[in-house]
Amino acid sequence: MDTKQATQEAVCRRAISAPVELRKDGDGQSTISGHASVFYDGTPGTEYQLWDNAVERIMPGTFDRALKEKDDVRALFNHDPSLVLGRTSANTMDLSIDKRGLRYDIRPGDTTIGNDVVEHIARGDVTGSSFFFRITDETWRMEDDLDIREIRGVELFDVGPVTFPAYTGADTGVRDEARSSWKKWKDDHGQPTRMKDVAVSESESGAASDEWMRKTKEKLEDDLGRIAGG
Repeated sequence: MDTKQATQEAVCRRAISAPVELRKDGDGQSTISGHASVFYDGTPGTEYQLWDNAVERIMPGTFDRALKEKDDVRALFNHDPSLVLGRTSANTMDLSIDKRGLRYDIRPGDTTIGNDVVEHIARGDVTGSSFFFRITDETWRMEDDLDIREIRGVELFDVGPVTFPAYTGADTGVRDEARSSWKKWKDDHGQPTRMKDVAVSESESGAASDEWMRKTKEKLEDDLGRIAGG
């Protein structure tokens, strides 16, 4: 296993489809809670396909530095800087690490966006979470016939609920960023043991993106049909 480290300049976004919780305290203050990221635990649902025979895993310890050194992380809806829900430095959001991954607890203000997002979550309209980050520590290695990218450290910028949680190799941006990382790794450190020179053509990447868009459109149409059928 090649354990050298690499630092990427690209800013990345990852999302998961996982429950977003809503609760209120005795004073009526709402708290939005969820996991922005889950750690790899050996199950298929915690690793994500980048391209054929290549996966990405977020490893335990990935967020330790960010929390210890208190990265000033914003809570945003859909990663939109105009839709602020909270901020760690303002003590309106808490970040913590548990066995599952990176957890957030947001206490939104009595604002239009805060009230809107609370209502969307209460109704079940918003069910996913995401985080925005820069990789500061990663490794590439090979296991059997699988190329594995292990993310082990990040600089955190924002976390929060999102309308469309999509963490898939069909996301062209994810594939391009990962491919760039792999090439940089090989240039800086040489070929990791048994690492395969996987090339993903533009046509393959575009086809995967088109397929993801088609499935997303079909899901939306199904949801709208169920609502209309009431």
